[in-house]
Amino acid sequence: MEIAVQDVDGVRVAAAGGADRVELCQALAVGGLTPSVGLVEVATTVGPDVHVLVRPRPGGFVYTATEVSVMVRDVEALVDAGASGVVVGALTLDDGAPALDRHALKALVRAAEGRPVTVHRCVDVLLGAPHRLEPADLVEQLLALGISRVLTSGGAPRALEGTPVLGALVGAAAGRLEIMAGGGVHPEHLAALAEAGVDAIHLSARAAATDAGPAGPGGGPDSYDRTDPDLVAAARAAIDAGAG
Repeated sequence: MEIAVQDVDGVRVAAAGGADRVELCQALAVGGLTPSVGLVEVATTVGPDVHVLVRPRPGGFVYTATEVSVMVRDVEALVDAGASGVVVGALTLDDGAPALDRHALKALVRAAEGRPVTVHRCVDVLLGAPHRLEPADLVEQLLALGISRVLTSGGAPRALEGTPVLGALVGAAAGRLEIMAGGGVHPEHLAALAEAGVDAIHLSARAAATDAGPAGPGGGPDSYDRTDPDLVAAARAAIDAGAG
């Protein structure tokens, strides 16, 4: 069970609730962005394995050469800060159609210096309509790049609707690549995802909080998201029940 978190308290809650791993980022509200080195340094002292998202901006996953250079430097710095692994993704346009950016991903894998590298849900652009990359082709492409794990909803808006593709990915991987289901996952979905054979599940388990005080002009909304201990515990219980 991997929990996506955006602060040190989230790491602590995930650890207390039985998470095996956290994906640490900032700005989950926009899908997550690269966290600061300071946040990573502290987070790695208080929780389980911390895998760090490296994403330089919101929006699509086709990056400029400058953005890729920044990502590579971030990976190097975050590994030095104690990250157990990194979570990355990059696409390119091949005659107008999206494809994995092999050059960028190779550079990011090298920068990780042997730490596990997860490719995130950028792959869902490829697996979903109208592109429909075959799951077996995606698996072989990722393995050739030295990727350890893929986070995917199977090309669907939510992992629950992507179970047929998730199952196909599991079959194609045959244990060579960890298939982690993520995207709109809630504890009640875990039984169906387990039936698809996925190796891991990923969820943010977050709820709105308003105890930070008023933000004031220029500070954005008064509320923010926090990792919810009850949701983490419910997910852990669902996984353990399925394992039993």
